[in-house]
Amino acid sequence: MGTMKKLYEKNELTFALVWIAIYVAGTTLAETLNEVLGVFKICSVVFHIAMAAVLLQWVIRTGLTEKYGLFLPRYRLAVAWFFLPLVLVCLYKVCFSPVLRFSPAEAALYVVSMLCVGFLEELVFRGFLFRAIEKRNLTQAIVISSITFGIGHIVNLLNGQDIPETVGQILFAVIVGFALVILFYKGKSLIPCMIFHGVFNALSIVANDEALYRALGGPVSAMAILVAASAVLLGGYSLRNLKHLRV
Repeated sequence: MGTMKKLYEKNELTFALVWIAIYVAGTTLAETLNEVLGVFKICSVVFHIAMAAVLLQWVIRTGLTEKYGLFLPRYRLAVAWFFLPLVLVCLYKVCFSPVLRFSPAEAALYVVSMLCVGFLEELVFRGFLFRAIEKRNLTQAIVISSITFGIGHIVNLLNGQDIPETVGQILFAVIVGFALVILFYKGKSLIPCMIFHGVFNALSIVANDEALYRALGGPVSAMAILVAASAVLLGGYSLRNLKHLRV
């Protein structure tokens, strides 16, 4: 903990980048170990829970919960449209013949891992990285936080995902990242971002990609439609939050 505090006090940006690197490398290694050991998500769950526990404890001990938004929203939910645009983005995963893709035990492990991922990615990208850059240049902080979060999804190529789908995921993640960083910047609380992120990821346990592709004309067209729809929906949501959302 002392080493973390020294690095944080010396250079916040370096601190953020180090933790992003640890998260990406650790997640990739955990997924590799899952395959080598022939287990489902166990290594990922252990790593994500451990990292989440370490970072949460550090933020609390150093008195940085306010800075990194680890408190419930202090604004009326109506002002943020009750987060309806974010809910709509989540719902597409259950609109096309949802099916449970895993056994109950596997589903439980997957949900736990994804909820931890939501917490971790919001804390390191929207919390650590955004706050480190914000004090020097707000616009750069918003752009870099959003784009870095999107580019982070390039690691899916290492898991055998094809290039067009990965590019679509990167664009989608940049759009979502922009909406979430605006929500955090204006509303100060990171909790809604973490909840959305964790739930969105967890809903993959019932997502039926084949049904989605059939309905929208194939993987490429489906991704293009989802990216375009999300850009319109979340772009408008972000602009409204910039103007109306206040603590």
